[in-house]
Amino acid sequence: MNTRATYTLNEDGTVNVLNETWSDGKRAYIEGSGFRADPCSNEAKLKVKMYIPPFLPIIPVVGDYWVLDVSDDYKFALVDQPSRQYLWILCRENHIDDRMYKQLVQKVKGEGYDVSKLKKTRQSDPPPPGDKTTPKDTNGIWWIKSILGK
Repeated sequence: MNTRATYTLNEDGTVNVLNETWSDGKRAYIEGSGFRADPCSNEAKLKVKMYIPPFLPIIPVVGDYWVLDVSDDYKFALVDQPSRQYLWILCRENHIDDRMYKQLVQKVKGEGYDVSKLKKTRQSDPPPPGDKTTPKDTNGIWWIKSILGK
């Protein structure tokens, strides 16, 4: 399965968030909006609002998205939530070097995170196309699985 998260800064200072997955040649996605958790702070702490289910967006869900660290060259980022229930290692490239991945894992482990739950997403080479021409997952089941960590 491939995954991609695309963040685009909007003119009003919010961030458009597009999370995509591809499985069996089908594209599924959910889109939302990120905004500063505290408008008076410069901390890299966002609230991200998405509507579920994505195929009938009626229920707003807001989650915390805290940027823990960003590499000097902006190629990698560590993102979590205050509950420490979720942790993401983000990379601008399609594949992350094993040595760098291990360094990032050791970094968060040293900060007390349970790294045993981290799962590295398999990515194809080349990555799926960036447009929306890939057949869409119309079952809507993928988002339930993603919530349950499947």
